[in-house]
Amino acid sequence: MSKENFEETMTKLEEIVTELENGNLNLDESVQKFEEGMQKAKQCNKILEEAEKKITILLEKDGEISEENFETE
Repeated sequence: MSKENFEETMTKLEEIVTELENGNLNLDESVQKFEEGMQKAKQCNKILEEAEKKITILLEKDGEISEENFETE
């Protein structure tokens, strides 16, 4: 099974939220969907954290490589 990317995981999370908002699920189904949604939210968060770690700029200063976090305003 291939690893889902952020967009795929987010799309599935949005589908779960829509199902929960429709209110057509019984209690057990709602709890199951909520648990699945929490798992997808954690996956999205993990993917974002990994991406943030990768977004660094390597600068060469006085012959040494230093790493700085990429920051946007």
